[in-house]
Amino acid sequence: MTGSPRHPRRLALAAAAVLVSCLAAPTTATAAARHPSPATDCALPGRTGWTDEGHDTDRAQFQRATGTHRVLTLYVDFPDAHATDSIDAYAAQLAPAADWMRTASYGRSRLAISSLHRWVRMPAASDSYGFARGLTFEAHEKYVRDAITAADPYADFSRYDMVYIVPTRAASAISFSPTYLYDPTTPGITADGTRLKWAVTFGQDMWHWGYKVADHETSHTFGLPDLYSFTGATHQYVGGWDLMGNIAGPAPQYLGWQSWKLGWTRDDQVACLPASGHRTVRLTPVERPGGTKIAVLRTSETTAYVAESRRAEGADSSACSTGVLVYKVDSAARTGEGPIRIMNADPSATPPTGCTSLDLAAYTPGRSFTDPDTGARIDVLAGGRAGDVVRLGKS
Repeated sequence: MTGSPRHPRRLALAAAAVLVSCLAAPTTATAAARHPSPATDCALPGRTGWTDEGHDTDRAQFQRATGTHRVLTLYVDFPDAHATDSIDAYAAQLAPAADWMRTASYGRSRLAISSLHRWVRMPAASDSYGFARGLTFEAHEKYVRDAITAADPYADFSRYDMVYIVPTRAASAISFSPTYLYDPTTPGITADGTRLKWAVTFGQDMWHWGYKVADHETSHTFGLPDLYSFTGATHQYVGGWDLMGNIAGPAPQYLGWQSWKLGWTRDDQVACLPASGHRTVRLTPVERPGGTKIAVLRTSETTAYVAESRRAEGADSSACSTGVLVYKVDSAARTGEGPIRIMNADPSATPPTGCTSLDLAAYTPGRSFTDPDTGARIDVLAGGRAGDVVRLGKS
């Protein structure tokens, strides 16, 4: 979840595109195969003025997703909720987030997490900050400001890009973990001559979600929207296929589109079909570095279909997470309203224990996705451990 300033800055515009398969005129298809379009022809412009799936992320509002991010973790308790335990267990709970982010970004994003090794007492009671009543931007900023002010005698905030604020487990009123994104139209929070722009304020749900909640919330500071639903079934759009959806899902990697938006997947790893024609693409799994990661078929100024290969490994390995994912991207859709929606290959399938129907959405060889309204089609021609081959086209 991410908080939003009262006057969010509108994101700029860019180009867009998508990839799919269908019969096309021979001359068009031949031209597409011999002279493939650059990936930039498939980049979509943001239209919400906030976190969305557009490639033109406002770098005054959101931090870059590449490079090293210097994070200071503050541990706070309250007049009504004293910490009586060591900070070690709290630090250990979140520590794996750095390794996970580095792996998921192919080494292009690193969290350099330091800790202030002491409890810092907040000036107000834990239940006075409004978490239980529905957190406003103003109340959230006050919480962050109080933590920074209390910690300022012990830390030099000019050395850090953002802060994590972790409450004692005794503070049950600090229930969930929102992201603080500064409002550039207000004075905001300043410490040691530095404007504090980004923070993650963890709640008691960190003990449910585990360390990946840190990666999820930090990704909001990069400009990523929530992919779970704010209304209706919570995980109706992407299930557990992306960290911005179900954090505890069976394959919570970043979707290839988001990795491209963040600069972790390069333009030369994106196959683009911005108009009518067809193209065959060999995809390597997004969980591994190298190779072509996504095939994109643009269907309008702000929409596209994307195909990617998924082969979850290690701790995230699951029977739910193998095959070709096909999903629709809409860069005009707001956070929580389905800016990415997985196309389900077999919605009637019975999922294994621990999986939902949407977690079985991947397409296997011999299966096809079609959208009659746009003339888009994606055929899965072959698949295996090394990846998948798809034929993309648009009539």
